Amino acid sequence: MDTNLKSYITKYDKWLDEKTIAHSSRVIPVKESLDNVKHVLPTNQAEQILANADCITLANCTCRQKYKNCDNPLEVCFILNHSGEQWMKKGLSRKVSLDQARESLKQANESGLVHMTLYKPDHEIFALCSCCACCCHDLQLVLSYGKRYIIMHADFIAQDDPDLCLHCGACVDRCQFDARKLTADTLSYQGNLCYGCGLCITTCPANAIQMKPRI
Repeated sequence: MDTNLKSYITKYDKWLDEKTIAHSSRVIPVKESLDNVKHVLPTNQAEQILANADCITLANCTCRQKYKNCDNPLEVCFILNHSGEQWMKKGLSRKVSLDQARESLKQANESGLVHMTLYKPDHEIFALCSCCACCCHDLQLVLSYGKRYIIMHADFIAQDDPDLCLHCGACVDRCQFDARKLTADTLSYQGNLCYGCGLCITTCPANAIQMKPRI
């Protein structure tokens, strides 16, 4: 295991054991996937989290800069409030408007990145990042090392309509959690692996997928 990932596990497990955090990060659905969902809480919307922040700063993804495993956009991670001000003073992030933040979220969705809020002790939410499975430390811990307790599911889960599904596989590459596979022109979906990012919905040409509240 990468030494950097080992250090994250040590840090996260310590915080979790001490109950100073309940999880290291949480998946937030992309806004477009929630258009047909009623009564969505503000804490479940990336855009609303940013709108409620006192200070929004935009930074390069530290994971993508370190591992360089893809060519996804770099400047898509938000550092918020007091943490954002500290990062800005150090020259690590720049202050942006809500409209600029919305454009960054849109770019992240188009690139198939997962929105995740990040947590530290004494920080309710200090960052909102757009992550890829090949570089993000939290996604690597879940997908490559089975540490599924690290990331909390969104309050929503994708639900397929078999009658509408074209079995085209457009959603497969977008799913960062390996919940979707295309075998012999047949799409299979394992809902137990879905973290509720909603990326599958924004690429489905048949509108065969919807977000439903997770029961």
